[in-house]
Amino acid sequence: MENKSFKIIYEGGVGELEEKKSRFIAHISPVKTEQEAIDYIASKKKEYWDARHNCAAFVIGDNNEITRCNDDGEPAGTAGRPMLDVLLRENIHNCVVVVTRYFGGVLLGTGGLVRAYQGAVIEGLKACNIVEPKEGRPCAIATDYNGYGKIEYVLRESNLSILNTDFGADVVISTVIPVEYIDVITKKIADKTAGAANITWENPVKYGIIDGQLIKF
Repeated sequence: MENKSFKIIYEGGVGELEEKKSRFIAHISPVKTEQEAIDYIASKKKEYWDARHNCAAFVIGDNNEITRCNDDGEPAGTAGRPMLDVLLRENIHNCVVVVTRYFGGVLLGTGGLVRAYQGAVIEGLKACNIVEPKEGRPCAIATDYNGYGKIEYVLRESNLSILNTDFGADVVISTVIPVEYIDVITKKIADKTAGAANITWENPVKYGIIDGQLIKF
């Protein structure tokens, strides 16, 4: 079944943890192709050439068509696969993660390695800007000043972000409405304003809202 709801990395990040004197540094980045992921991994191995291990995992595609992971010398199944499992569990697509380990002289054991590599990925994700792309239609809602508060109430009650409000002869509110709610929201606005509001629609887009800004994908 097609997976229509997932998250992507809008801006990558770096996270780190220490376990028994070993440092685990996670670098996470958005990628669109397998080659981009491979190149990113290579760049981190070059940057951290003096580390004992540079383990990696990535997922590509809206339905995770490509998944890869590598233990880079750690015991099989203790690094790359646990890292990949975090990305799959968090439902994050089109993403690559490299965890660099500087060995601290103390063996962690199989369970300890799994926890450390997964923990590093989790710390890295905390430093990322993550968004869930949705499909919707941007629109501009024009109304008189009497209808402004009513439309604002409908949008906020529906957890829809107001991207911009232009106060002129009329009030024009810019927003984006998920496709599955267009009929419901349109009816609510019409009911609240007795049909007086005018909605101008743009073409459907895949989007996310980040810090109040519409980001198109």
